[in-house]
Amino acid sequence: MANRPRGYGLSAELARKKAEKFDPDVSSDCMYWIRDVLVDGGYTDEASKIITEVRCEKDVISSLKDGQILCKLVNVIVPGSVKKINDTQMVFKQMENINNFLTACEKMGCKKLDLFQSVDLYEAQNIPQVINGILALGRKAQTIGYDGPCLGPTEATENKREFTEQQLRASEGIIGLQAGSNQGATQSGLNFGKTRAIID
Repeated sequence: MANRPRGYGLSAELARKKAEKFDPDVSSDCMYWIRDVLVDGGYTDEASKIITEVRCEKDVISSLKDGQILCKLVNVIVPGSVKKINDTQMVFKQMENINNFLTACEKMGCKKLDLFQSVDLYEAQNIPQVINGILALGRKAQTIGYDGPCLGPTEATENKREFTEQQLRASEGIIGLQAGSNQGATQSGLNFGKTRAIID
C-alpha cells in the first residue's frame, strides 16, 4: 500500500463522511444474500465462512477481500462469468479476482457508476461503495433471468412504445397546451388591472 495521508484536515473529514455512509443493516442484508446465493449454487463450504451479522466494515472486508467469494457469486448468477478464480494469497492475484468480478458485473449490465474499484475493497478505502455494488448486482440479477434469492427491489424495465406513421401525423394539427390555448378570447379584448381614467 502507498503512504496514506494521516487523519488531519480534509482527508480526515472525507474518511469521516465515508464512515457515516456505512450501514450495518444493509451490509448484513447483502452478506445474507451472498450466503444464500452461494448455498443455492452448491458452495456451502464458502457460504459458511461469510460473516452475516455485520457490525463494522472489517466484517465485510474479512469475508470478501480475496475476491474468491465474489467470483463464485457471479458464477452462480451467470455460469461461466469468471473463467479462473485465483486461490493464492498473493496481493495481485486477489485484486485480479476482484477485477474479474467487476468485469463480469459490467457484462451483466450493471452500470459502472454503481460498482466500486478494486482498491475500495482490497485497501478498505470505500466499503459503502462496495455494498452499493453488491446491491446493484442483486437488482440486475433479477432482470437477467436468475431465479434464486432476491436482494432489493426489482430493477425497472424499459417500456418502449411504437407509433404508426398515421398516429404520428394525427398530432400535427393540434396546438399543445404549452404553446397556449387556441380557444376562448384573444389578447385584443383582455385588460389586466384597473384601466387608466382621467378622473383619478
